[in-house]
Amino acid sequence: MTNNWIKVYTSTEPYKIELLKGFLLKHNIKAISINKKDSSYLVFGDIELFVTSKDVLHAKNLINKQEDEQDA
Repeated sequence: MTNNWIKVYTSTEPYKIELLKGFLLKHNIKAISINKKDSSYLVFGDIELFVTSKDVLHAKNLINKQEDEQDA
């Protein structure tokens, strides 16, 4: 069976992606990241975070909640 992976977050900062991956894993959501940064010029491109289609809504809610807490 194939999983449909859907992008839930994008950042230029690798540490943010890794923190969110760990945060989602704590909530039993498996996430993968794809680094689309240019290897020659690290200022171009993004890192994308994906979760399976069944976890999209839960993951987005958790990410929004986490960002709101960081902004406070």
